Amino acid sequence: MASLQDQLRIALFSIWNRRWLALGVAWLVCLGGWLMVTTIPNQYESHARIFVQLDDVLSDQIGIGADRHRDIDRVRQTLTSAVNLEKVVRATRLGEKVSTEKQMEGAVASLSKAVKVTSQQDNLFEIAATSGSGGYTDAQNAKLAQDIAQKMIDIFREENLAGGRGEMSDTLAFMDQQLADRQRDLEAAEQKRQQFEAKNPAAAQGAGTVSARLEATRGELRGVESDLIAAEGALGSINGQLASIPPTIAIPGTSGGAKGALAQAEVDLGAMRARGLTDSHPDVIALKAQIAQLTRAAASEGGHGGTPNPAYSSLQSIKADRQASVVALQARKASLEQDITQLTTQQYSEPAVAAEASRINRDYDVLKEQYDKLLRDREALRLRGQVENERDAIKFEVIDPPTSPRGPSAPNRPLLLMAVLAVGIAAGCGVAYAVGYLRGSFGTTAQLERAVGLPVLGSVTLALTHAGRVQQWRQVKWFGGGVAGLVLVLAVLLALEFMKRRLVA
Repeated sequence: MASLQDQLRIALFSIWNRRWLALGVAWLVCLGGWLMVTTIPNQYESHARIFVQLDDVLSDQIGIGADRHRDIDRVRQTLTSAVNLEKVVRATRLGEKVSTEKQMEGAVASLSKAVKVTSQQDNLFEIAATSGSGGYTDAQNAKLAQDIAQKMIDIFREENLAGGRGEMSDTLAFMDQQLADRQRDLEAAEQKRQQFEAKNPAAAQGAGTVSARLEATRGELRGVESDLIAAEGALGSINGQLASIPPTIAIPGTSGGAKGALAQAEVDLGAMRARGLTDSHPDVIALKAQIAQLTRAAASEGGHGGTPNPAYSSLQSIKADRQASVVALQARKASLEQDITQLTTQQYSEPAVAAEASRINRDYDVLKEQYDKLLRDREALRLRGQVENERDAIKFEVIDPPTSPRGPSAPNRPLLLMAVLAVGIAAGCGVAYAVGYLRGSFGTTAQLERAVGLPVLGSVTLALTHAGRVQQWRQVKWFGGGVAGLVLVLAVLLALEFMKRRLVA
């Protein structure tokens, strides 16, 4: 802490001993800095806000609301284009000094840096216009900034409300021309395909090329084979059930008790097996034992007889239907195999014809798809154009008109003037301290001891006479007057700046 105090005392002593040098440097720096600050032209900024609301019910119903959003984005992005900025230059004071194309390009380039369009929300836009160059007075620059912002609003209104309809008409005309061209191409492709089919009827049978029909036939054959396997499986299941069911049954009391009971037991056994019961099931084992007893009893009774079994007759009908299905599927399979053989032979015998048919059909399909898409797009655009002509879907409103600048937005001249004074004082103090440091003078005895490495026995205090003290006090007053002069000049410059601002307001 003591060392820091010593360093501060040394620095103050060095600066005070060379205070006239510090004051001179401060005056030079302040005068140069204030001159530079006063030559910086004032910039005036005008702000305006506009609101665009999309609330048309019909537009939302037909699904063109999103297109409106894209239109607003397009206008916002192109509002500061070279064409629109040139309109602003010609309609404001900026165009008074423009006489050549090169000057116009320079004015447009300068204006593009002075105009900003920002989107604060989805439907709220802010336009900021800055003016501060070109040799105009402050009042003229303030009015010019307001005029630029107003002209940008006018361009925004023209681009949204007037330019959209003209662009829609041009777009519809272009779509009609493209649709007519595609229609001619499609008619030519259709005529070419008809001529080819007339010359090659075998290649034009059915729909698609030989390869496509061959692949379709093979797919159908795979489906028929699957159905045939399923039908044969169902027929085998019916045969298994018929094997376990007797054709006739004996009714007790009419055709013999044992034989009737045996027939009924065999029917029950077949029903159990149909349900999936195996021979190891207890019910199946018991029923088989009963059948064995009834078989012996029926053999002892002798004779034949019984009535037709209804279950057996029903299964016979189902079997006949399954057999008919199997026969039909086998016939269809044979027919498809024959077709595949013919198509394969045709494919390998006439590859050039098949390739030509494939190319013609492919070209026709592509043209047809393009034509259909263009037709849908044209109708959608036509509907949108009708809605735009009949109804005004955009509600345009100026929320804040262009403001008239009450003061310069830049530079902050009062702050810069005070900063120049601070820099000038700091520069004077720094130069005085640097000169003292380079000349090797010592401000305290401790500093001298550290420099020479020897003890200092004492120091001699400067004693001034009365005349010397008077002279010293006079120099102090002169120095204070020089510092006060700096502050006075700053105050005068600040007063002039605020007076200019009041004149502009």
